[in-house]
Amino acid sequence: MSWPREGGRSGPRGYHHGNLREALIRAALELIAQKGPAGFTFAEAARWAGVSPAAPYRHFRDRDELLIDVGRRGFDSFAVTLDSAWRGGRPDAFTAFDRVGKAYLQFAKSEPAYYSAMFEAGIPPKASPPLQEAERLVATMPTQHRPPVLMMTLHIWALLHGIASLFGRGDAARRSFPMSPEDLLEAALLIYLRGLGLSVPPLGPGSS
Repeated sequence: MSWPREGGRSGPRGYHHGNLREALIRAALELIAQKGPAGFTFAEAARWAGVSPAAPYRHFRDRDELLIDVGRRGFDSFAVTLDSAWRGGRPDAFTAFDRVGKAYLQFAKSEPAYYSAMFEAGIPPKASPPLQEAERLVATMPTQHRPPVLMMTLHIWALLHGIASLFGRGDAARRSFPMSPEDLLEAALLIYLRGLGLSVPPLGPGSS
């Protein structure tokens, strides 16, 4: 399909008239993948979309607003992914949360541009679905063993985000590790939850 370009300007990508916003989102994702969220200008996004430098202002105030829109879309997709992994907490909360953690890591690996925008575009942390899933897990615990919900959600989020960041880099700074991110996540969750005094069964292949 041929994408007409505004004013005959050339660029790596063009857009269909009336769909400029989507063209700019695609351009931002391409540039984030190449340079990171802070590595390109609003004008570069316009060039990548094949439009004039002034065209993006029809839809976005500036580059930050474009990144926030990309991040919000990422969170929408992220929420669907994690909700599907949770499966209503079946067959038990710990197994379900293990699935959520692995789905988190898979999303970071398969959607690195969205993931970068989500956590580096200034979107409030409360928008993060993992916090909601951790709250569900806490609610299933016996009252006498429940830690403060906010404390636990932040601990779990930091754990997931840290592992995803360690293994999700696609540049030269990426390192090799002696275990997979899934194995690291499982071990860390078991240690953390048992440290809270909870009786957690081993999470094996049957937990996926």
